[in-house]
Amino acid sequence: MSRPLALSVGDPSGIGPEIAIAAWQARHDLNVPPFYLLAAPDLIVSRARSMGLLVNMALVDPASAAAQFEAALPVCPLTATMVDQPGAPDPSNAAGTIEAIERAVADVFAGLADAVVTCPIAKKPLYDAGFAFPGHTEFLGHLAQQKTGINALPVMMLAGPELRTVPVTIHIALADAPRHLTRDLIIETAEITARDLVERFGIAHPRLAIAGLNPHAGESGSMGMEDETIVRPAVEALQRLGIDARGPLPADTMFHARARASYDVAICMYHDQALIPAKTLAFDEAVNVTLGLPFIRTSPDHGTAFDIAGKGIARPDSLIAALKLARAMADAKAQRA
Repeated sequence: MSRPLALSVGDPSGIGPEIAIAAWQARHDLNVPPFYLLAAPDLIVSRARSMGLLVNMALVDPASAAAQFEAALPVCPLTATMVDQPGAPDPSNAAGTIEAIERAVADVFAGLADAVVTCPIAKKPLYDAGFAFPGHTEFLGHLAQQKTGINALPVMMLAGPELRTVPVTIHIALADAPRHLTRDLIIETAEITARDLVERFGIAHPRLAIAGLNPHAGESGSMGMEDETIVRPAVEALQRLGIDARGPLPADTMFHARARASYDVAICMYHDQALIPAKTLAFDEAVNVTLGLPFIRTSPDHGTAFDIAGKGIARPDSLIAALKLARAMADAKAQRA
């Protein structure tokens, strides 16, 4: 018997509350799998009212959420309060944003939910409130370590209908990426990606395309030595491990249709090298998946969209895709058990 998905509300000043409402409203037409929303109930009532909606909401605990899903939006109330200020992020909401994530993870470990799905957060208000992690991905890795005692490397993957990409370095300045990029980090990221493509996506023999760091993959060192001294040795090590990896490849020719047909995932060296092609091809359908964790986590591939928050025009497509992918991954995991 499958359990519901735990959905954290994200930054209350962004579009998280409204796309969660919209996803629930589309449950019948788009076959949205059962979930419950971790949020302050007053926030959901207020945002629905601002959108001109009357949403039937049920205050639940995780164990009763699935039974309520057809008739009402199941909301698990947070201890922290949240103010509804669309488009105006407030550090006072940080406690609730963090609590929602922590409780979603705790519910999965407690066997109350099958996966964590997260609405977008904004880092600046969290930093202003003392949040000590670069982003969502790193915080989830910390929570996993707290629960298991194992220091797992969380790996970000953007998964769309036509392309999967993984950045090796993530939430750091572009100027710092070459300094943080190492042979071992590329190898570990690629190993985790290959393993999870097998175990969670059912791809028996994943093909990995490894991007170069520099233009033209360094062009034999004439445009930087990192591709020869870091990336190429990592690719050779992966091949010795039996992983189907090739590279370093020039990133500017990796993402056209014919190239994409030759691999299952592109391993990229820095954040935008991975996220620009993924979001260009499927902004509304791509899903952010965190690999390497002892639980399933997906998220929309977009941000908080403060500029349109509260206007009732935010599309729930990416969140619905994230919910469906989390359900499919959880089902695949259960079949392998």
